[in-house]
Amino acid sequence: MKKEMDMNSNRAAKVAKVVVIAAVAITAVGFVVMSLWNALMPELFGLHRLTFWQALGLLLLAKLLFGGFHRHSGGGRWRRHMRERWEQMTPEERERFRQGMRCGPGRIGRRVVEP
Repeated sequence: MKKEMDMNSNRAAKVAKVVVIAAVAITAVGFVVMSLWNALMPELFGLHRLTFWQALGLLLLAKLLFGGFHRHSGGGRWRRHMRERWEQMTPEERERFRQGMRCGPGRIGRRVVEP
């Protein structure tokens, strides 16, 4: 029972930490966008200055239009694809692949010259 309570309080602490870090990051990025806009756009193009909330709205709009809200999973799909390809290789193909990787970046597929 005590162990479960410790785990729940630990989880709550982690969630609170993530929320605080996210809030600080969003606030900092909002101020950076606002500062850059207010330093450049009124002077260059005669546009109005932005408030903090307008800068956050502009940031959200740019993210929606240009970035989307997809997860960056760290290449899980690519890793799965490469594992499947590796499993289908013969031992000779695997050794040839290893040799190509030892030659350095950008040299996969080049013929390895035996001394």
